Amino acid sequence: MPNPKRQHSKARQRRRRTHQKLEVVAASMTGEGSKAGFSHRVCPITGCYKGRQVVAPKVKKTAK
Repeated sequence: MPNPKRQHSKARQRRRRTHQKLEVVAASMTGEGSKAGFSHRVCPITGCYKGRQVVAPKVKKTAK
């Protein structure tokens, strides 16, 4: 397996690694405007997607 003749500088290594980072997930307001959520996903609180009821909304359980 071939090896480089000279060592790459630290700047060259760091320039290559600048593109290896996590992207921030963009959160936007839900259709109802109540909470922030992810776009193109069903709202977990109301169960709505594009203004229509898709799934039943989650009901919080009360402690006895």
